[in-house]
Amino acid sequence: MSKTILAVLAHPDDAEFLCAGVMVRLQREHGWALHIATMTPGDCGSTEYPPEEIARIRRSEGNAAAKAIGATYHCLEERDLRVVYGEAVLEKTVRLINKVQADVVLTHSPDDYHLDHEQTSKIVRAATFAAPIPNFLHGRHDHPPIAHIPHLYYCDPLEGKDAFGRPIPPSFRVDISSAIDAKSKMLECHESQRAWLRSHHGVDNLVESMRHWSAAQAEGRGVAFAEGFRQHLGHSYPQGNLLGELLGVV
Repeated sequence: MSKTILAVLAHPDDAEFLCAGVMVRLQREHGWALHIATMTPGDCGSTEYPPEEIARIRRSEGNAAAKAIGATYHCLEERDLRVVYGEAVLEKTVRLINKVQADVVLTHSPDDYHLDHEQTSKIVRAATFAAPIPNFLHGRHDHPPIAHIPHLYYCDPLEGKDAFGRPIPPSFRVDISSAIDAKSKMLECHESQRAWLRSHHGVDNLVESMRHWSAAQAEGRGVAFAEGFRQHLGHSYPQGNLLGELLGVV
């Protein structure tokens, strides 16, 4: 029976930067089903379009990027800079985890440059714990609860540092050299973000920035490109490193 990996991140294009490489490898090498979800449709990510129009554009780009690797795209329809841990968004996230029957869930680092990322991390952490609990939704289930808490991994924070500039090193890295071209093609789908990131973030080339970061994570490890992760190992969560076992570590 095919297993499923679900990435729940804040905005369209986050998965392409942070974790799409391991997703591509799991699908190619092990036949896993792939799902990419964003908390928001990126409604603030433009100086050219109003919120609903850029949200429509970015949903379309997120869907195209996911399709490029055989993944399914979902949007939880929160709003940029308004992602806040709460009952409604927690329920939506639990419903999604149960809908796709996720075996592995990826999300943002608990410490990151963007509060939408940090809040998403907290929501997903709570949702992975709640998803197997039959009473959590008080009988209002759209899909059966998953059988057990899934493996939960935190992606690298952007630029590998917290809000104070202190490094947050990954616990392990995975070689994604065979998937880097697929990641690049995914990012190329996010055409609307090139002008926005140049204006707001000072990032001039989306794809080259991703490749540079992936190369930096691989430096000195005998591979060309890598992605870094930390595993949630708190009480009741799976303790074995399933990603490492399936894909190897560098």
